[in-house]
Amino acid sequence: MNTEVLAGNILKLVGGENNVASLVHCATRLRFKIIDNSKVNQPELEALDGVITVVRGSGQLQVVIGNRVPDVFRAIGAISGLLDDSKSKKVAPEQQNSASVLGRLIDLVSGIFTPLLGAMAAAGVLKGALAIVLAAGWMTSKETTYIILHAASDSLFYFLPMLLAITSARKFETNVFVAVSIAGALIYPSIQQLFTAGNPVTFFGLPVMMMKYTGTVIPIIFSVWLMSILERFLNRHIHESVRNILTPFFLLTLMVPLTLMTIGPVGVSASEAVASLFVSIYGINPIIASALMAASWQILVIFGVHWGFVTVFINDISVMGHSYLKAASSPSVFAQSGALLAVMLRTKDKKLKALAGSSFIASLFGITEPGVYGVTLKLKKPFVCAVIAAGFGGAIAGYAKSSAISMGMPGLLTLPIFYGEGFIGFIIGCVVAFAASLVLTLLVGFDDPALKSTAQTAPSAPAAGEKRTVSAETSAAATAATAATAAPAAQVVNEQIAAPISGTVIPLTAVDDKVFSSGIVGQGFAIVPDEGQVYSPVDGHIASTFASGHAIGINSTGGAEILIHVGINTVQLEGQHFKMQVKEGDEVKKGQLLLTFDLDEIKKAGYDTVTPVIVTNSEAWREMQISDKPHSRSGEPVMALSL
Repeated sequence: MNTEVLAGNILKLVGGENNVASLVHCATRLRFKIIDNSKVNQPELEALDGVITVVRGSGQLQVVIGNRVPDVFRAIGAISGLLDDSKSKKVAPEQQNSASVLGRLIDLVSGIFTPLLGAMAAAGVLKGALAIVLAAGWMTSKETTYIILHAASDSLFYFLPMLLAITSARKFETNVFVAVSIAGALIYPSIQQLFTAGNPVTFFGLPVMMMKYTGTVIPIIFSVWLMSILERFLNRHIHESVRNILTPFFLLTLMVPLTLMTIGPVGVSASEAVASLFVSIYGINPIIASALMAASWQILVIFGVHWGFVTVFINDISVMGHSYLKAASSPSVFAQSGALLAVMLRTKDKKLKALAGSSFIASLFGITEPGVYGVTLKLKKPFVCAVIAAGFGGAIAGYAKSSAISMGMPGLLTLPIFYGEGFIGFIIGCVVAFAASLVLTLLVGFDDPALKSTAQTAPSAPAAGEKRTVSAETSAAATAATAATAAPAAQVVNEQIAAPISGTVIPLTAVDDKVFSSGIVGQGFAIVPDEGQVYSPVDGHIASTFASGHAIGINSTGGAEILIHVGINTVQLEGQHFKMQVKEGDEVKKGQLLLTFDLDEIKKAGYDTVTPVIVTNSEAWREMQISDKPHSRSGEPVMALSL
């Protein structure tokens, strides 16, 4: 699916532009702040070609895209006003109240810091590379070439308050240019000279405690937050004819002195206190602290709560010039890389091998979400192996007192940001995390989908001279034949899934859609339909329907959760040519008509009509047997499930 189509579908399924309060993105995810969660169609969103998974957490709807996320983000901006700072929407009060304090805090932190991370990583890599160049004696700090490159690497950190003023003003919905002017005043040369001189400073006779504000984080964020409150107050009480001049005038006149006298010193002191606290905790036992940080990092990433630590990392770097915790979290990335490589080497499933291979390459450059959600977490054991291996790697990094001098996704390209004391130990820790995860995953193994598929279609051991198939259609006869020859009893079938449509039965792997063919949604089969009627394959109740009418979810009385999806990407038809015959909650009987569709018109519109039938809770069934009959009529058994 091309980027523009994907962007349009995502925007539609999150409830449209008017249902989005804000949108930012990180390395692999679109992070939506939703106004009304009831308008989000999460099942359809997760099924989109191009969406790896959808995660709700930290007050956000996180749509995991992978490496293409910046392109999709820009495409959404091109078809909507979501990236226009002048257009803001409010989250409904009930939605705000439902979000936890932690969720709101993480949403705030991610909104402020996410836009800076790419530039910050680039500046950090350049800064680290220059440090390596100096240490190797290839250049001196007096050379003009070095001075120019050092300015390029250090300017972001020196002027960090001004950059944070921009992102904070956007987040707090206040005047960006006034916020930047306040930040500029804090690092204005004459103000910094007052700090350097050390002489008493007063403002109308009131004492001012001068601090160094270059590279600080907390003072400007609090200052812009307070400014946003003051701006709304002034706008309510100043006539609109002079508001555009008087409001910025009062904001500058009041906020700059107020920040220098109170917010600034308190913010700097708070920054130093936070840094000292974590240094103290780290100092008690750096090995254990780093091991725990590394082992838990990917778990924090899954739920999106790792943003709570990002502000600590940046604060440590701005106060101390480096962050121990940032370095401690990094071996977890290489541990996931090792697990992905092991899966790629060991699996016999071609789809999984390709997914693990591409995710492995991405993880080497710090992007782990596609591999975590698509491979290791899904397979469970590789993820656990990676967590354990990360702990060992983190312990080594902690023992070496490794640290980071900048932010950036840990990967091969960003290794220079960890240059300094403990750099060799950091490299060793990452190598150990990678190797240990690789070996552990190879030794422990995992449930290979290819072997599962073989188990689903391979016959159980027959009696001597007996030939049997595993088709659902002949399972009863096979049981009788087995009993007659005194062979072990056949597996008891707990659930029969009938064909919901008449047509040609094909393997799920043959479906031209990686979401279905890879088995991410679940195991099952597909039918190339001969007719435009979908009947219930089981007794049960309707679990979900879709406004587009192209798919339906059924929970059977036997416990199977079944998704019937008519066609590929047919959600784009927006309900044309589909007519739902039931509604959510309806009790249905096997063979009951569920929906109708115009097969010819859908084909004319250029859509593939192949219909996947997925058991979305496949993990709940010990064995799944699929009929080898090439063509089935609706109502005929196609799949047998055994506990």
